[in-house]
Order: sequence, then structure tokens, then C-alpha cells
Amino acid sequence: MAVTPARRKSPRRAQIEAAALYPLDWLEERSGLVGAIKYFLFRRVPRDTSWAQTLGSASLTAFLVQAITGVILAFYYKPDPDKAYESIQIITNDLTLGWLVRGMHRWGASVFIILMFLHMARVFLYGAYKYPRELNWIVGVLLLTLGMAEGFTGYLLPWDQTAYWATVVGININGTAPFLGPFIAQFLQGGAAIGSDTLSKFYSIHMLVLPGAIAGLIGLHLYLVIRLGVTSPPWSPTEAGRERAPEPPSTNGREGLIRPSGRGGSNGE
Repeated sequence: MAVTPARRKSPRRAQIEAAALYPLDWLEERSGLVGAIKYFLFRRVPRDTSWAQTLGSASLTAFLVQAITGVILAFYYKPDPDKAYESIQIITNDLTLGWLVRGMHRWGASVFIILMFLHMARVFLYGAYKYPRELNWIVGVLLLTLGMAEGFTGYLLPWDQTAYWATVVGININGTAPFLGPFIAQFLQGGAAIGSDTLSKFYSIHMLVLPGAIAGLIGLHLYLVIRLGVTSPPWSPTEAGRERAPEPPSTNGREGLIRPSGRGGSNGE
């Protein structure tokens, strides 16, 4: 049977492809980022990977949405007790698509927390927190804690009655912690009562401290996922991307004696 030879690329097409790939080749030669991204995106995963393994990526996507919409809102929000509520009303009612950006940020916070809970529930049910992934589990717990802290610090920023009294309750709950409770409450409140110092402190924590910590932990989390691989479900024939060792042959009740597989064996029963 004759084999059709592959068509050779025309010189014009080869020049176009070389020109298109030149920026990537230039970046790869000087940084190695292209190879690292390829390794991250096209690594081997277990054959029976399902939609349950996408909860981590969904959580990362929700965080990116929160970060982008938060930066946009920061352009117009004023962390001042006299102007905070008014700036929120301007964003919602007067700014072009401001209602959409604020809605995505407001409801996206709940989606972010829910997705992290579901992701950690999947990790727990699949036993992916066991050796050698204990450190990644600890990082995930820290990410969930920081994500909830983001929601708490962001709740005060609209500076309305609901946000004010919810923050009062939250600070009082933190104040009941043993030993460090009064210090935490005083640090969060920034004085004898909730005021301008509290709002500016919550805003700086919400915009600078917690997002930076979350981004750093996400980077560590992704590195550990790449290093240790994706886990398979407990009922999977594969484990951590590798085939299980074959089971030893049956011995018919006596050590060292292997039952033949031909005549009269279990295959025919």
C-alpha cells in the first residue's frame, strides 16, 4: 500500500510560523517560563480523573474574579466613614456596569467560600490529605481560614447598619477567645468603638494583607499539586497516577504452592 508523502511547508508559511513563535522562543530562552507553563498544563494525570477534581480550579477562578473586581471597586471606593456609603451608592447606581462589578464581587465572595468547602470535602473523601500530601492539606486549611477572614473584613466596607452591627458581633465573638481575645478585639476595632480607624484597618487588611497571603499560599498549593500529582478516587485501579502492583497469585492454602491456571483451576470454576 502506497503511503502519501507529507506535504512540505512553503517557505512563506515557514517564515510566518517562525515570526509568530519568535516572541515565545525569545521568552523561553531567557526565562524558561514557556516550558514551565507547558509542564504545568500538560502533565500526566490519572485516567479516571472526573469533574470532582475541577473544584480546585474553580476555587482559583473564583479568587481571580474576586481580585479583578476588587481592584476595579478600589478605584472608586472611599474608605472614609462620611463617604464610604455614598461611594458604594455611586458605584452601584451611577458608574457604568458598576452594579455588575459590585454584584460579582459581593456574591462571588460566597461562591469562593462554598467552592473551597466543596474542594476540601472532596480531598477528605478521597483521602488526598494523607501521606505525602499532609502539607498541602494544611495549606488548604489556611486558605479556607484566610478566605473567611476576607469575607469578614469586607463586610464592613459598605458602612451601612447591617455591616456595622454584623462587625460588632464578629469582633465580640473574637474577643471571647482565650488569652488573645481582648487583644484581637482591640486590634480589629482600633479603639474604644468602631469608627474611622476600624474602617481603614479593615480596608487595608481586606485589600493588601489577606490577598497577598492568599496569593502566596495558592502558589505553594499549586507547586505541591504539581510535585505530588493528582490523586485518584479510593475505588480507582490507579493510585497517584501509577498502576497498582499486581496481586500475588493464590496459593490454595499452602505457602509456596501456586495453583495452576490451566486445568481444574479457578478460571474454570
